[in-house]
Amino acid sequence: MALPFLPGNSFNPNVGKTKFHKSHTFDFRGPVPTLDDSKPGIGGKLLPGQSPKKNCSVYPTGVGGGQPAWVAFDRKVLRFYGYFQEAVHERAEEQFRVRRCTIYFYLEDDTIQVNEPQQVNSGIPQGTLIRRHRISLPAPDDDLFYTVKDFNIGQKLTLYGRVFSIVDCDEFTRNFLRKLGVRVPAPLDCPSDPYTTLRDQKLESMQPLRPYEKLDTLQQFLDYDRHVLRFFCRWDDSPSMFGDVRWLVLHYFLADDTVEVLEKIPANSGRDAVPVFLRRARLHKEAVPVDQPGVATKRTVLNVFGSGGHGGRYILDSLKTGAVATDYFRDSDLTVGGVVNLWGRRLLLCDCDEFTKEYYRSKYGVKMFEAVDVSEPPLPPQLRQVPPYNGFGSQEDSLASHLNLIPKPPRRDFKKFMEKDRHGLDSNVLRFVARMDTSRPIDVDRRFTVFFHLSDDTITIFEPPQRNSGIIGGKFMERGRIAKPRESGGGDEGSPSQYYLSGDLWVGAQVDFNSHRFVLIDCDEYALRYMEAHPAQFPHADKDAVLKKVSGQAKEHVPSLQAAFREQDPSNSGSISVQQFTMLVKGLSQGLLSDHECLTLGRAFGQRAYPILPTLVRLVQDDLHKHNFTQFAALETALAQCCQDETAFVDPAHLRRVCEAAELPLSHQLVDATLMNCQTSSSGAVDYQQFLQLINWRDHPLPTPRNTVSAGQSGSWTSGQSQTISAVDYTAFLSALQQTQN
Repeated sequence: MALPFLPGNSFNPNVGKTKFHKSHTFDFRGPVPTLDDSKPGIGGKLLPGQSPKKNCSVYPTGVGGGQPAWVAFDRKVLRFYGYFQEAVHERAEEQFRVRRCTIYFYLEDDTIQVNEPQQVNSGIPQGTLIRRHRISLPAPDDDLFYTVKDFNIGQKLTLYGRVFSIVDCDEFTRNFLRKLGVRVPAPLDCPSDPYTTLRDQKLESMQPLRPYEKLDTLQQFLDYDRHVLRFFCRWDDSPSMFGDVRWLVLHYFLADDTVEVLEKIPANSGRDAVPVFLRRARLHKEAVPVDQPGVATKRTVLNVFGSGGHGGRYILDSLKTGAVATDYFRDSDLTVGGVVNLWGRRLLLCDCDEFTKEYYRSKYGVKMFEAVDVSEPPLPPQLRQVPPYNGFGSQEDSLASHLNLIPKPPRRDFKKFMEKDRHGLDSNVLRFVARMDTSRPIDVDRRFTVFFHLSDDTITIFEPPQRNSGIIGGKFMERGRIAKPRESGGGDEGSPSQYYLSGDLWVGAQVDFNSHRFVLIDCDEYALRYMEAHPAQFPHADKDAVLKKVSGQAKEHVPSLQAAFREQDPSNSGSISVQQFTMLVKGLSQGLLSDHECLTLGRAFGQRAYPILPTLVRLVQDDLHKHNFTQFAALETALAQCCQDETAFVDPAHLRRVCEAAELPLSHQLVDATLMNCQTSSSGAVDYQQFLQLINWRDHPLPTPRNTVSAGQSGSWTSGQSQTISAVDYTAFLSALQQTQN
């Protein structure tokens, strides 16, 4: 029971308010004052009898699940069917026009879109009449927008001056409006357009002409699009003047029964490279004259009576009485071995591709596709006669003027130069000791040092000076490539010369350098190591190949060979000297092994011999002094960081790696020999401080003895590589020989 409206029984409505202004009642619409009853009262509070205006759609609580409209009704659209009338002026056929349209109302943001379906030959721009956006109500409520309550069957909407009448909606729209509590009436009839009805009556009264038979080219295109038959053809044009045999490729397109012919032009044929021999079109079986434009048409017109003009009568030739039949090539007319008349040119189909064969197997049941053999006997090869070398420059320079009209300089193998150029301690230079292959007493004792540079296959020869020999030593032959003599594989007369390569040099090889015959009798340790690292390039340094070569000869002489080895080893130590081993192996091979192959076996099964400690230290310090290496403090710091504990022992592999990083100018052999003379721990680690003391030429130098020659000079080095092997383990050699035989 409410309290009576008496003083003391009511609350002050102004409690908590901060706005006490009163909206004005009158407003101006242009120069005319008008009464605006929509204004609220004091403080913006509605007056009695006023209701708030809704500017957006309001949905019941159960619809949308309590979510905002832009989430609950995302992609949900109400679709209504309607129409609007449009007046047509100054036309006798129609006074108005009825245009049907579809109205879309988007529930998420109350936007409206109006589309008009496209009609054939309407002449009216149709499609989207009103793009999607919110549309305001007509005046005087133009401050509000259309909401969902304004849409129903039978209602009329005024959108930008056009009145749209709603006559129907889809099933989703009907169910949605019913959920909102709106009664949706039955669909209404849409009035017909008078002019459209008149046109339909005219079309129904017309008698259609009897058409030609229908050709379903669309189905053929959809089934066989990009399916092409390919035949390889031959056209013999020899009877014509300056004619020859032409090779063509015929393409038959199954999508529209057209033919395309391409020509295969060989290189240096003297013909222009025309891409298409016959452009794509339907190919006539017989040559027909080309008609004038308008003569050949798809339909034929018959003159019934009268001449041309006002009194003549014409009808279409529905029975094709005047049509001219044209015969075209079809896929059934093309077979391997057949002839195609290509506008007077007879093309022989010699062969086809695999897709074409599969097509004829599946459609026509053809199983045999024997290609036509039209190959011509090969022409004798025309050898290019190379002119003889004229003596100016190198042979490559002279050959460049023969190969090109504008001579080009010979290209250098830059990749090989970069890979085989000197890098650190790897000189990529093989050194051999050679003697002259002669019986002259003055030249028998002469010794030469042969340098082979791997970067460019050049050779340099030095002769060390010998006292009281009567011959001035020094450079014997300048650096350059040396051609092989013709009789020993240097090439035929008229062909470019063949040059000596690294694989042609080994210990025991007989070479001819510019008419000087030499025999290579020894090489240095670096050359031997390089050859053993590249056995494919140097077969004489391949241990497995040499063992296999010896195993064939030693198959029946193994017991006698064992007895011979034991006879040379009275102390039964299992090893003999290098000279004894070489003599026995050469006798076993009966001259089939070269000196280098015997040296390869000796190195494979030999024991390394290093110089005594004072001599070794002197060699190491001399090399470091010659290269002016003084970074001993930095080397000691780097080695100290490699120690796991406080001791001065370091792993040999780490020590070698640190020496390489510090660019220590010592060969691997000298480093290994120095490490062998250093103190080692139980785990195999090396005392690096002792190693640094041995190589430090500044703080711990050794006096250089008198009457000695420093190592490394090109004139002082002659031979002595066999001295790096102290003895050969013949027991290991015999076991490896037996394994190779098995």
